[in-house]
Amino acid sequence: MGLATAHKLPLRCPAARITLLEKESQVCAHQSGHNSGVLHSGLYYKPGSLKARLAVTGIREMVAFCQKHAVPHEICGKLVVAANLSELPRLHNLHERGMQNGLEGLRLLNYEQMRQIEPHVGGVAALSVPQEGIVDYARVCQALQKEIEAKGGSVVLNAKVTALRLRNNEWRIVSTQGEYPADFVINCAGLHCDRLSMLAGEKREVRIVPFRGEYYGIKPERQHLVRNLIYPVPDPQFPFLGVHFTRLIHGGREAGPNAVLALSREGYRKTDLKVADVWDALTFPGLWRFLARHKRMSWEELRRSFSKRLFCESLQKLVPEIRESDLAPGGAGVRAQAMSPDGNLVQDFCLLHRPRALHVLNAPSPAATAALAIGQEITNLVAREI
Repeated sequence: MGLATAHKLPLRCPAARITLLEKESQVCAHQSGHNSGVLHSGLYYKPGSLKARLAVTGIREMVAFCQKHAVPHEICGKLVVAANLSELPRLHNLHERGMQNGLEGLRLLNYEQMRQIEPHVGGVAALSVPQEGIVDYARVCQALQKEIEAKGGSVVLNAKVTALRLRNNEWRIVSTQGEYPADFVINCAGLHCDRLSMLAGEKREVRIVPFRGEYYGIKPERQHLVRNLIYPVPDPQFPFLGVHFTRLIHGGREAGPNAVLALSREGYRKTDLKVADVWDALTFPGLWRFLARHKRMSWEELRRSFSKRLFCESLQKLVPEIRESDLAPGGAGVRAQAMSPDGNLVQDFCLLHRPRALHVLNAPSPAATAALAIGQEITNLVAREI
């Protein structure tokens, strides 16, 4: 999103000089490079929300960007599967929500029809979502970086921001690559966005609580079980989408992710631990209220994280033929999920606009898909000031 915003700003504000500070030695080192690579069409999100509006426009713009810059992508479609009769009302509600959000080509399928699309799928019915797809987000980010630099912008790597100071209507941004002056600051720091907002003088009303999502790869000889994307009907009591199957843009299939509390904001392995991140999470009352409200779900997710058998059983609701022996260790990502003090996850994108600053404080999925549309939204908000 930081790259997408830096790409959009000069189109609206050609006189602006854009500097993007990146903490790592390359772009796309964290959320953008560790997600499942899916292009989301806007199916799940509350009609009228920023997520719904920007996902629907964002996927179109992202596909056009990929076509222009030869970024590998494919609109392959997906199935959302009702595992049993009790899930049918939620499947129909999802169909209605997708229609309200402007998705095209949605179809409710019976058992025979869904098996024509995914021959090994289980369940009793499905929703076909033809506009969904897959993409190489790392290549998207690299293309955005080239575009920014070609337009005269600057992308500074290894530039971790350590201080933000506003004096005489000018920001001084202190980083590990030196100090930078700025008239306007846009904070798209993902897993650390709440901390950067504090450096800018904001009170943390919401806090980033990191949830790790773990994947298994499907062994080559069993990848025929999944053609494209197979998702479950979301459980309204569960704040995430649930484990699903994904075809990867460069070949292969993967299954996941689950959702477990990470002991580091950049903790991609179970053994990764950062004391400051653990302390930050455990001293936040919202986390304890969340855990109290979702005790069973939290316990089941933790068990599934350490049990390949339980993980496989969840997957068998979608593809009954999948076996433990078909699953190989995969990667993981960490969601930068904002949580409010009452223990609720912030569901919509959250943009905090201040004089001379804008902070993106919540941008979970579908933020990657919608990055260009969100970048345009941010540009529209700040254009008059800059």
